[in-house]
Amino acid sequence: MTSTDSEIKEGISSRSKNDLPPMYKVILHNDDYTSMEFVVQILITVFGKSLEKATKIMLNVHNKGKEICGIYTRQIAETKIETVHNLASSKGFPLKSTMEKE
Repeated sequence: MTSTDSEIKEGISSRSKNDLPPMYKVILHNDDYTSMEFVVQILITVFGKSLEKATKIMLNVHNKGKEICGIYTRQIAETKIETVHNLASSKGFPLKSTMEKE
């Protein structure tokens, strides 16, 4: 190994979790109006979940009041929340999505 390879390897291994951008949990909240089918569709289309995983998350939202649907960088989390709100609004649903720093 040359000194350059050693320096590169050392630089990579010295990176810490603090060098990574902060991550945010995107959360869906239960309400009495949004259909379960719509929530599953949101989880599949916006968050890329399988039907099985989307159904499980939807049931947690329904039973627990809220559930994490993904963890993303701030800009991606904000975009997903905006997409959820726009799609829900276009269908007349008050589905709420928020984010929390991890």
